Amino acid sequence: MKRIVTIFSVIFALMLIAACGNKPATGEQVKDRKTFTDSTNSKKSVAVVYSTGGKGDKSFNDATFRGLQKAQKELGISFKEYEPKDPATEAKNALTQFAETGEFDLIIAVGYTMKDSLVAVAKAFPDQKFAIIDETVTGLPNVASILFKEHEGSFLVGALAGMMDKTGTIGFVGANESELINRFYAGYAQGARYVKPSIKVLPVYIGGSNSFNDQASAKAKTETLIQQGADVIYHAAGASGLGVFQAVKEKNVYGIGVDSNQDSLYPGTILTSMMKYVDNAVFDVIKTTAEGKFQAKVQTFGIKENGVGTTDFEFTKDKIGEENIKRLEQIKQDIKDGKIVVKPSI
Repeated sequence: MKRIVTIFSVIFALMLIAACGNKPATGEQVKDRKTFTDSTNSKKSVAVVYSTGGKGDKSFNDATFRGLQKAQKELGISFKEYEPKDPATEAKNALTQFAETGEFDLIIAVGYTMKDSLVAVAKAFPDQKFAIIDETVTGLPNVASILFKEHEGSFLVGALAGMMDKTGTIGFVGANESELINRFYAGYAQGARYVKPSIKVLPVYIGGSNSFNDQASAKAKTETLIQQGADVIYHAAGASGLGVFQAVKEKNVYGIGVDSNQDSLYPGTILTSMMKYVDNAVFDVIKTTAEGKFQAKVQTFGIKENGVGTTDFEFTKDKIGEENIKRLEQIKQDIKDGKIVVKPSI
């Protein structure tokens, strides 16, 4: 009898080992997942669907990624990513697949082109929390919207462009003529005219289905602006902006970056970058969700909220000069205090 019990004990132990070996979690899942250190010691996980260009755009998507990295480091969250070649056609499927797993505390959609897809998926999965960057979604209790006052930050770099201009003409390269991109142009033009009322501000737009990731077209458009006398050129075109920088470098005029700190790409050629602190906003929405404080509301970040600004002119301080930098700081303060009101469109 004792021998029979022993045999059954061995068989049962082997069954337990086999069962443990059949767990569905993959090695990658185990490796990536970290524990969120809160009172419940629960695991928090985030999914993100990037905008056109994906990671490596040195701009909008990379800023989002930095926010995820910060949340991973400081909050212990894990995250999974999807980089669509065409968000317009792939976003809905990607968002749906993430939502169907039920394993994510928050799913983030990056960019205004994902609004329709996000709304459809959010309605289909009412218990799943979502956030969208650069677009407004209202009426859904499971969607948080993150917006920025790009026109305020663009006013600052426009003012700098006006200070540095020598020809009386500056340029702007936008990905397309959407409401979002026009906020960048509107602020830029207002800022330039604030310091130099007679200045010409020439806009061009890349257009097409790949407008945020078409460096060749962006370079060609920039060259036409330079031919028309533009000696400072600001872009709001995602990864396409790398083509803008190539052109301004070759033609020995100034460029201005956007979204992330792009100054080091061409030191001394890029005057500054209009900083859009997407990384901070992404971190904040992840943190509030992890703490059980998710709110389905529209949050807007401007100069007053430290959501937009400029770089610290690491490579161009001497070229810009102390007097111009002080003047720019005063303009920033005046916007913060409401003495200067920047229109989102002109």
